[in-house]
Amino acid sequence: MFRPLSQRILTLLQLTRMALVFTAIADGVCEVLLRAQRAATEAGVGKSYLDVLDIKALVAMGLTSVGLYGFGMSLNDIIDRRRDSSIAAHRPLPSGRVGLGTAHAICICLGLLAAWSAAAYAHWTAPTGWMSFMLVVTTGLFITFYDFAGKYLVALGLLSLGMIRFLHAAVAAPLLPVVWHPLMLLNHVVILSAVAYHWEEKRPLLTPVHWLTVLGGLAGVDVLVIVSIGWRRGDQTLSGLAEALEVKPALLLPVAAVLVFLLVAWIVRRRNPAARDAGQKLMLYGLLWLIVYDSAFVAAYVSWAAAGILLVLLPIAWWSVQFMRWWSKVLSLGQRPAFQRART
Repeated sequence: MFRPLSQRILTLLQLTRMALVFTAIADGVCEVLLRAQRAATEAGVGKSYLDVLDIKALVAMGLTSVGLYGFGMSLNDIIDRRRDSSIAAHRPLPSGRVGLGTAHAICICLGLLAAWSAAAYAHWTAPTGWMSFMLVVTTGLFITFYDFAGKYLVALGLLSLGMIRFLHAAVAAPLLPVVWHPLMLLNHVVILSAVAYHWEEKRPLLTPVHWLTVLGGLAGVDVLVIVSIGWRRGDQTLSGLAEALEVKPALLLPVAAVLVFLLVAWIVRRRNPAARDAGQKLMLYGLLWLIVYDSAFVAAYVSWAAAGILLVLLPIAWWSVQFMRWWSKVLSLGQRPAFQRART
């Protein structure tokens, strides 16, 4: 009785990739805290982010992140079930550990969770709540586009992955109190995904045209967001623009996090001669590093104590990945070996 229940729970977690959901939760929580800090600053002297932080909204944002993340991952497996049957037969759907109807039900429920939580967040964060809800819908559309078509379009798919992270972070704070946070997530995910794709030698191979499209599109989005935010907030002078864009010495902390990750990437490549192994490890470490960026921004703009609490999600995410791998191996040991008749 215990074994079937354990297998079902593991299958559900594998289908939705829940071990890494903490990276999405951290992105959303970071933006909620940045939004609270900006509101406290605008409220006047003596106000703290804790005075304006709405715990209900914080929980709603966390559930929205879980819903969007699980929706995207389960939808991806549903769409790829036939391809996975030949190249990744161990996955939940092709292995038969979960039925197609059950997978559809899980995907729909997670989508509804995201929508319901977003509606609650919108209610508690008026008057910009309607923008948050529309951003959730837009994020869901980007996820659907990527799962159905974007991942086969190489450059557009890589850009879509970054846009999904950017839009998801913007859900919590549509006015982007610190524009550099969602932009850093966007740039990190796009470049990380492109480099990992290249190291793993996925097909089709990245050509110079692909690289130009990815980097050019990324630069275009960066410029568009920075100019639009600066124009809306600034006084059209250089100093006014810098103030509007929150260009402060505190920004050096997130920049330091970027430099450290570049060192991590270099070490990964040096220690893994096989490019495919290096690409897979880089992707895992890069996704986990999103939590480091989130904590760096909270430490720089909100509170070191809040940043420390947020950073706890990093070891939780890491050990979740390791625990699910161990769990899968333990259950596989108890399965009957499958024998194939030798061909003569």
